[in-house]
Amino acid sequence: MVARGAMARFWSLESLQMVAADGGTESSALVDDNGSEEDYSYEELCQAAPRYLQPGGEQLAINELISDGTIVYAEALWDHVTMDDQELGFKAGDVIRVLEASNKDWWWGRNEDKEAWFPASFVRLRVNQEEVPENCSNIQDEEQDSDISKHRQKIAENRDQMRTNVIQEIMKTERVYIKHLKDICEGYIRQCRKHTGMFTTAQLSTIFGNIEDIYKFQRKFLKDLEKQYNKEEPHLSEIGSCFLQHQEGFAIYSEYCNNHPSACIELSRLMKQGKYRHFFEACRLLQQMIDIAIDGFLLTPVQKICKYPLQLAELLKYTTQEHSDYSNIKAAYEAMKNVACLINERKRRLESIDKIARWQVSIVDWEGPDVLARSSELIHSGELTKISKQGKSQQRTFFLFDHQLVFCKKDLLRRDILYYKDRIDMDETEIVDTEDGRDKDFNINVKNAFKIINRTTEEVHLFCAKKQEDKKRWMEAYENERRRVREDKEMGMEISENQKKQAMQNARKSRQGKIKGVNYNGCPMPPPHQTLHPLHQRHITVPTSVPQQQVFALAEPKRKPSLFWHTFNKLTPFKK
Repeated sequence: MVARGAMARFWSLESLQMVAADGGTESSALVDDNGSEEDYSYEELCQAAPRYLQPGGEQLAINELISDGTIVYAEALWDHVTMDDQELGFKAGDVIRVLEASNKDWWWGRNEDKEAWFPASFVRLRVNQEEVPENCSNIQDEEQDSDISKHRQKIAENRDQMRTNVIQEIMKTERVYIKHLKDICEGYIRQCRKHTGMFTTAQLSTIFGNIEDIYKFQRKFLKDLEKQYNKEEPHLSEIGSCFLQHQEGFAIYSEYCNNHPSACIELSRLMKQGKYRHFFEACRLLQQMIDIAIDGFLLTPVQKICKYPLQLAELLKYTTQEHSDYSNIKAAYEAMKNVACLINERKRRLESIDKIARWQVSIVDWEGPDVLARSSELIHSGELTKISKQGKSQQRTFFLFDHQLVFCKKDLLRRDILYYKDRIDMDETEIVDTEDGRDKDFNINVKNAFKIINRTTEEVHLFCAKKQEDKKRWMEAYENERRRVREDKEMGMEISENQKKQAMQNARKSRQGKIKGVNYNGCPMPPPHQTLHPLHQRHITVPTSVPQQQVFALAEPKRKPSLFWHTFNKLTPFKK
């Protein structure tokens, strides 16, 4: 163990010399738009929140509280979905009692009636561990007005103290977060750019995404937050307006969160080589960063954007309606939930375009532009009979995406093979319900029929469903498609051309069998099996499975995941 530690120190010092010799000792302070340097030194940040800046400090502090008999609660940032009995499943926002925090990655806790392991990175400690009584029913002598008055005053004081606690947590965590962002930008990115032989520009863009833009934005946000912070009486602070002022700026997190899986895949690939592991560790030591691996630092922006709604929800809980900041805090809470929702929706769309790309490359005789050129989501799919003006009927399989309707023909022998036939632009159309009986336009008898009419060319398409229920679903699907197109425009929902192009390239490579799919969940690897302290041997061994993280489930998405992919996959040959 000693030899291993000595070896680690040896290569770290050697790498440190390499990094420092390349200019690591020069001033590295980033400046904002006003030209001022960082407002907080490392020592000031340590004084502000020492337990969270020292390696293992948070675990040490929690275990001290638990050992003293204090009940410690944590609040879930993300969903933890598991089928392993060793692990504790929960949803974002659930409250978990922490029973042990000896392991830095996996904590032991209780949720309802079950005790099990859960990933520490999925939760945040509650600022106020004890609730304030909402009534005065426990007063022994309620008839005494003076006692009631004193009790109410005590409740008000407690509420003010709890609001102070939440405000102070928001301020402290924001300052610490700025320090982490600075460390990433100056400790890692700056050094990586100097070593062009180790990193390409494309690699750095993949690994770090737009984190420098996030750093610049958060500095401005913190400065405005400090202006609203009342140091003498923190409970009187009015910070809601600050969140509302910057709510549009938080949208930059979407790009980072969407890129994060690719970042971790690339970083994992590099870390298989010793020189990269040594280099990143040397950067960390030279910058005097806390004892967290680079993948842990790169996860902090993802965690941060998920924390804001929880922090604001807790602040709102301890803000009375009479408080001057109540309406702004309430609006800020909804705004940050919407930010998380938009990020969640964009993440879901990125997953969706991958599926659409794989579907398209499986279609035989595809013609025209890619589906992704205009669409990013499947709305509905199923079989319909298409009737031409000449009265000819054709059985086709239809796929309704946003902006377009694609129809294909099944192979006569292999029903899982589809041939491309045509598509309809949905942006210029309207759907018309058609009564059962003889249709005047087509001069034939129809049942369960509807028409899609192009408003510009007046071209009419007639479709018949097998059942009335199927027709109803198609009519509703058309309305959903139009509504989603409007919502996308309002939300600013766009998938970049580069992301679409990448999805198609990956799908074609996968189809050719040149690469294997990578299942990534965005989490650092859990610790291996280990022998715990005798005190902990009553527990099952720390799990080695990777937790199935639902990163952006914090804000409930506006749209539920489509059930049609099940049918979608059945109709297409995904098997090699």
